[in-house]
Amino acid sequence: MATYFFGSSALVKYYINEVGSGWVESLINANPPNDIVIAQITGVEVVAAVSRRVRAGMTSAADASTAINAFRNDFQAKYIVAPLTNLLFDAAMNLAELHQLRSYDAMQLAVAVDFEAEMTAVGIGPLTLISADVELNQAAQAEGLLTDDPNQHP
Repeated sequence: MATYFFGSSALVKYYINEVGSGWVESLINANPPNDIVIAQITGVEVVAAVSRRVRAGMTSAADASTAINAFRNDFQAKYIVAPLTNLLFDAAMNLAELHQLRSYDAMQLAVAVDFEAEMTAVGIGPLTLISADVELNQAAQAEGLLTDDPNQHP
């Protein structure tokens, strides 16, 4: 069993078939199960990402509705959802400035760094950040996190 922190760009691959979807599925559905951690904000990001695919003509409205409903069912039941706090917002602002990250990427990274610190404090770890976002992965590596990109696992 391992602990993975999923960014939205990787988690959406569990609900929409894309490059890396099979690999993402293997991590999320592993037996024995892995711990899958997501930031609370990931709920908004995944729904938005799936919805944007409809607008872009990349998926049908029916398939998007199915994916969003599945995600909403899994959101609290399948994942460890890390809540956002004022301290995490402060950390995200610092990370956004330091690494020139987009706002939600900075929040994702702040939550992952904080969760790894909590794991380390109780002698568990390491956590691996799973993201299809190259800039987020580079910033995570600079912060000392292990990373993996589902796009590298076709």
